[in-house]
Amino acid sequence: MSLTKTPRANQLHIGIYGKRNSGKSSLINAITSQDIALVSEIAGTTTDPVYKTMEISGIGPCVFIDTAGFDDEGELGNKRIERTKQALEKTDIAIVVCSDYDLAMEKEWIDQLKKAEIPFITVINKVDVLKNSEELEEQVKALTNMKPVLVSCKEKIGMEDLLEILRRNVPKDYEAKSITKDLVKEGDIVLLVMPQDIQAPKGRLILPQVQTLRDLLDNKCLILSATTDHLDDALASLTKPPALIITDSQVFKTVYEKKPKESRLTSFSVLFAKHKGDIEYYAKSAQAIGRLTKDSKVLIAEACTHAPLAEDIGREKIPRMLRKLAGDEIDIKIVSGVDFPKDLTSYDLIIQCGACMFNRKYVMNRIEQAKVSKVPMTNYGVAIAYLNGILDKIDY
Repeated sequence: MSLTKTPRANQLHIGIYGKRNSGKSSLINAITSQDIALVSEIAGTTTDPVYKTMEISGIGPCVFIDTAGFDDEGELGNKRIERTKQALEKTDIAIVVCSDYDLAMEKEWIDQLKKAEIPFITVINKVDVLKNSEELEEQVKALTNMKPVLVSCKEKIGMEDLLEILRRNVPKDYEAKSITKDLVKEGDIVLLVMPQDIQAPKGRLILPQVQTLRDLLDNKCLILSATTDHLDDALASLTKPPALIITDSQVFKTVYEKKPKESRLTSFSVLFAKHKGDIEYYAKSAQAIGRLTKDSKVLIAEACTHAPLAEDIGREKIPRMLRKLAGDEIDIKIVSGVDFPKDLTSYDLIIQCGACMFNRKYVMNRIEQAKVSKVPMTNYGVAIAYLNGILDKIDY
């Protein structure tokens, strides 16, 4: 897929880590041959992580994460370091930039990368001016058991070597899998039930619908789309039942009751639960919904950040369904974007959205955090299917 066709959440995320003034931003500029990252002699020019999208031959669309130096100082510096740590959760592959002989901090961050099972490459920058670079090379090699890449961002030395090593170290499971391939084959008729979402600007579809539609076209399916109020008309227009119906989770029950028995059923959110997360874990965790009481505490996590809207699925509909089940006193907290609690132990259940705006690495980090905290975590679509009593009757 090209840069323009691939949503950023599906692109390889390459995090650049190092001390202030080690040349992280300069490295991005040198790799891309563009001045896309702000560079200065003043330490700490990069504050919050900055995301830069580009395409690398042999890899495809990528997102470079330009982070603040992990040696930042002071109260504000500590906040910047915390943001840099958060960037690790989205990193598919890391580049650690070294430019001096004290590697104590680099060792700490490399240990974190190893613990998180994030593949990494070490780079020694400024080899055009660095004295005794061979000595530093041996130190880095002893630290990581791998040969570092020697580069000079200023002189554009070593860029091709770095790109080649990047290509060889792309995680094996990075390549985005088909969203629907396990459920369809070439020539299948697929019916998409797509209510006009109030969160989508007029004239547009929401991202999961767009990505699923594109994926079905790539799988050479025959696609018919309809809003819920025209579901009967759509089914009547077909000479045979659709092989698969994909619906918005909000109308799961309505579509289930009207679907032909020969047609399989799923939702956009359930598809993304499998595509971005751990669908088996989500389905198992959904059983915790049945154990909720008025004294329970639930966390609802949205990927998007937007002003609350009437009948919003995460802020209005799911909470209403939970209150109907467990009582009005149930404690429901809603977070959005990357605002996700570090301590999950007080929650009885987490319900994550479809996460179309997050890359899989970030979603899986959230799942792992929930597992470590022994808190069940499910997904909007899976939760709604359970609440409607049809979780065991849908496909994923």
